[in-house]
Amino acid sequence: MDSYGPVTGDGSPLAVRDWPVRRVPVSGVDLAVRDLPGAATDLPPALFVHGLGGSSLNWTALGLLLNDSVRGIAPDLPGHGRTPLSGVTGISEQADLLVQLLEREYAGPAHVFGNSMGGAASVALAAQRPDLVASLTLVSPALPHPRVSASALWFTALATPRLGPAVLERTRRMPFDRRFQASLAMVFGDPRGLDPEVRAAYEEELRRRDTDPWAQQATVDGARSILRSSLAPPRRSLWADAAAVQCPVLLIYGGKDRLVDARIRTKAQRTFPDARTLYLPRSGHVAQMEHPDQVARAFRQLIG
Repeated sequence: MDSYGPVTGDGSPLAVRDWPVRRVPVSGVDLAVRDLPGAATDLPPALFVHGLGGSSLNWTALGLLLNDSVRGIAPDLPGHGRTPLSGVTGISEQADLLVQLLEREYAGPAHVFGNSMGGAASVALAAQRPDLVASLTLVSPALPHPRVSASALWFTALATPRLGPAVLERTRRMPFDRRFQASLAMVFGDPRGLDPEVRAAYEEELRRRDTDPWAQQATVDGARSILRSSLAPPRRSLWADAAAVQCPVLLIYGGKDRLVDARIRTKAQRTFPDARTLYLPRSGHVAQMEHPDQVARAFRQLIG
């Protein structure tokens, strides 16, 4: 499996060092944005959108594989990574923010990649502004699911006003190693198969997130937005947005995803007007981190 690459002398993965952060003011938000390193300026633009609890670093492995095909940016959404929490916490608010970011950064449409909640925001973005999106690559997008699952109950608990903060606070007090192992098991299909660099970068980001004063509130707000989207009436739902998407769509689902039920891929492929599906039976919730080579190959086929 392709990984983040060599490790520097200070122990940080080389790709993380090579994705420098710059600040982009967008709609009153001091957005932290990383530029895909090594990409030629004449390549088509791309936007990488992480999910709830993630950051721009979730895209480093895939980004390095695609720097011969696209020139991309990966923002830390508000309340994540290096971007402080602001009023932009819901799916629709994130989509509005991404519209403004694309308008500021690029003159033409971009290839948009979205994972989990970032995938949901990317769908809303493509439906709202088709002129800004050349293609959509959605990794385990958080589209409403008709079946009640353990993850749906988890998000419901997090969205509950008093219960959510209490659950997160209790989790935060657990020993870090225990929380880290639980997070690995929830997010990845087979944590034992992760490259050491990928695992180290994920652990480093989780430790850093522990120091963010806004991390807990951002998680609660995000969970509430996901819950609201699942309760929206059909004409205002993300499925209505999906049906309105005009660009080619690549849907990627993992057979070991514990957060998004991969069985929803059948409905997703039927709903998007121009979609194809990549099913990875051994992958979890972040296929772009676990199987970046297969995701990159599928994207090249999509645009080729």
